[in-house]
Amino acid sequence: MRECAPDAPKNRLAAETSPYLLQHAGNPVDWHPWGEKALALARQLDRPILLSIGYSACHWCHVMAHESFEDPGTAEVMNELFVNVKVDREERPDLDKVYQIAHQVITQRGGGWPLTMFLAPDDLTPFFGGTYFPREARYGMPPFIEVLHRVAAFYRERRDEIRRQNGALRDVFDDITPPAATADAKLDAAPLAAARRESEASFDREHGGFGGAPKFPHAATLERLLRDWHATAAGPEPDLKALFMATLTLTRMCEGGLFDQLGGGFFRYSVDRHWMIPHFEKMLYDNGPLLAIAAEAATATGEEIFRRAAVETADWAIREMQSPEGGFYSALDADSEGHEGRFYTWDRAEVEGLLPAESYRALARRFGLDREPNFERAWHLHGFVGLDQVAEEMGVARESAAATVDAARRMLLTVRERRARPGRDEKVLTAWNGLMIRGLAIAARALGRPDYAEAATRAVDLLHRRCFVDGRLLATWKDGQARLPAYLDDYAYLLDALVALLQARWRTADLKFAQDLADRLIEDFEDRGRGGFWFTAEGRDPPLHRPKGFADEATPAGNGIATRALGRLGWLLGETRYLEAAERALRGAWPSLLRAPQAHGTMLTALEEYLRPPQVVILRGPAAEVARWSQSLAPLYAPLRMVFAIPDDAADLPPSLAAKAPRGRAVAYLCEGPACSAPIDDLSRLVRVLRDGVETRDA
Repeated sequence: MRECAPDAPKNRLAAETSPYLLQHAGNPVDWHPWGEKALALARQLDRPILLSIGYSACHWCHVMAHESFEDPGTAEVMNELFVNVKVDREERPDLDKVYQIAHQVITQRGGGWPLTMFLAPDDLTPFFGGTYFPREARYGMPPFIEVLHRVAAFYRERRDEIRRQNGALRDVFDDITPPAATADAKLDAAPLAAARRESEASFDREHGGFGGAPKFPHAATLERLLRDWHATAAGPEPDLKALFMATLTLTRMCEGGLFDQLGGGFFRYSVDRHWMIPHFEKMLYDNGPLLAIAAEAATATGEEIFRRAAVETADWAIREMQSPEGGFYSALDADSEGHEGRFYTWDRAEVEGLLPAESYRALARRFGLDREPNFERAWHLHGFVGLDQVAEEMGVARESAAATVDAARRMLLTVRERRARPGRDEKVLTAWNGLMIRGLAIAARALGRPDYAEAATRAVDLLHRRCFVDGRLLATWKDGQARLPAYLDDYAYLLDALVALLQARWRTADLKFAQDLADRLIEDFEDRGRGGFWFTAEGRDPPLHRPKGFADEATPAGNGIATRALGRLGWLLGETRYLEAAERALRGAWPSLLRAPQAHGTMLTALEEYLRPPQVVILRGPAAEVARWSQSLAPLYAPLRMVFAIPDDAADLPPSLAAKAPRGRAVAYLCEGPACSAPIDDLSRLVRVLRDGVETRDA
């Protein structure tokens, strides 16, 4: 969207730090940030609240802003009839969750952004809503000004009907949290098997992915399928279909337009079943999990395409998204110069003029410039032809063709860097940083890239220093200011990231940080009656409903990540409090897992690790030696194994780890559940034991 002139009058959003709210600070709409002042004003004036929720990289948010919120006539009507409140859904996911559910109940349609809801001022219950409304009548929708007048008249004239509807909506919220499984209910692998069947039933065998367009890159589903294959790989009937579904989907994603073939990183989703044309925003929350699964797939299969995607995604995140202070920014906009995708697409004549003839020929065959335009009379790079075919047509070796294409890619990237760039949302969100930290930690170990662990460490240090205040996390940091009490996802994702990063490099301070997060997570978020974790901390309930969900959405389920992370930390430390909280969460989720298993990929992984606790390998000895041992184990894809290389000079270890003492040279302790092996002091023997099984004794 267009930025307002520096000297334009500003509304109340000018004092905010959210880039999304600041985009609207120059609107003629009298916007308020969410808060008691705005809510009290609505009650005082007896006006409905017009609640608009969006985010900075949202294309249709920009469209509605340009059409309506920047228009003085529309703004005049909004200011006269409503108290207007603007919310960044990335800062206030609690409000977004509640009002998205309300939208679905009221309209019987799925929601999205921008979300436009009209609330009764007395109890903040919505009585009408929608998403994008056009300025003029089109797409079967009335013009926005007409909607404004109708809603205001409805509020003035039909209060009793609104009260009845709002009461019914509140009843829906009261019934929305399912009961937990009983204490004697058996937790078994039935949901894992059901999810595996559902994935195969919806699988696109030609293009990969699940279901039709639009296609989203569900990292949790890909992780589950890799795990399903690995769990059977050593048996008489390995689940090769699961491996095929995971690797075909990831290959198509990495080859296609969903992946930025020049700069690295994944776009939000594909509008078609071919993974060709994306919605062009790049979100940190997608790229962290996709980095992790690409690195794991590279380890599991040895395929270069997955390694390349992981490296280029990590490099993009560090180059373009990491702040000087160490944290990672939230998103890159889909739009530049007022058009979606303009930064990423090409004119064929421009490319032909930039490259030598042979380089152009190779690049054009590989990425489709020899075909018709595929995006608004321009070309978005999509892998139509494989490198083997390009090499055969050029009469050269595959390595030569790859080098030619890579050189052309580098040239185009250099030219692209001179274009007007998409906007970047430079707030640092604790939760999304957790996802990227974990992805970098996994890639660091799988790919032998200690620089990735260093980048992840810088982000951890910023969050610990700036966003962990008086023993509690804050959700967002920008312009030197940390604010907003953290949500479940902030605690869960960061805890999970720390457990992963401790395996890439050991710092006892990070283990203590993880314990602090786990303790606060249980204390402030656990549903003590039914198990699992609320989305908001105790005493910080949003209007209408305190959310608690177990299914994955655009981001992994906080409950699933918390359950897995608590289980892993519990087995590492022998801490039963964490293990018991994880089991209570699984019991809380059990009815949901049985009802819709495929929607709960992250929670299913936590269930798998409850039924079969991960193997814990503790390496002790001189730092260089245990690091070498750890790296020797890294090429082994073992999703149910954790490896911690703890130097012999590590201080302040908890008793359970201090008891696994160094012996002057590297030794390994192998633990499965509560039982641990005698120390193993030979690396080749350790590898054999991990491959063939291990006898354990009580720890």
